[in-house]
Amino acid sequence: MLGVMTDHAGGPGGAGSSAGARADTGGARGATDARGGADTVRPTPRHFTMIRNLQLADLFTLGNGFAGTGAVLALLQSARARGPGVDDGVDYIFFWVAVALMPLALIMDILDGRIARMRAKVSPLGQELDSLADLISFGVAPAAMAFVVGMDGGWDAPALMFFVVCGLGRLARYNVTATEVARTGGPSAKVTHFEGFPIPSSLFLVAGMAALRLAGHTGSTLPLGALQLGPCQLHPLVAVFALHGCAMISRTLRIPKL
Repeated sequence: MLGVMTDHAGGPGGAGSSAGARADTGGARGATDARGGADTVRPTPRHFTMIRNLQLADLFTLGNGFAGTGAVLALLQSARARGPGVDDGVDYIFFWVAVALMPLALIMDILDGRIARMRAKVSPLGQELDSLADLISFGVAPAAMAFVVGMDGGWDAPALMFFVVCGLGRLARYNVTATEVARTGGPSAKVTHFEGFPIPSSLFLVAGMAALRLAGHTGSTLPLGALQLGPCQLHPLVAVFALHGCAMISRTLRIPKL
């Protein structure tokens, strides 16, 4: 009887083993008790909420994207308003709404950076939002405007897509460079110059297309005319977009950052 009781109380299958099992399966509380402190307790991670993580500067970044998206939609409406039996005034109004929204996007883009530096609050979320908004406002919107003013041939489309993709690559390269500078130089370090044209420089192309619209040189009256290459047309003027795209991804062009 005594031997049985001894085995039950302290043997491998007894109460001592049960206590050890409870200690092993006690989770974070068991680990805390064994080490004698609460520093090993891991807090429950909070679910990521974008609204909670937004900074004031990020609201201006979203304003940039809002203006750029509005410009694209206005250009689509301008293109739809063309054709027989359609009021030309509608096309005209929506085109100039788009032209007005793009400088507004630039103002938002400038303000978000200045506010972030002023408040010393820069987040990875804000950096990603900035790149995505810039791609819409200064990449997709100018390409859509080129299509609306008459660079709508089958061979024009690849050149405009190349321009947008170059802008995408330009933004990605800047983000990588900025991250590397911050990693090696500390959080206060920043990029001192642009490699290649910054993507907002596409507003010079927008200004040129606005001037063409004012002068009435759109559609079939675009400067340099159109070339019929096989089944599709090419407007030589679209080469300006292709060249601008090359300038954005250039590593030899260095422009001081203000």
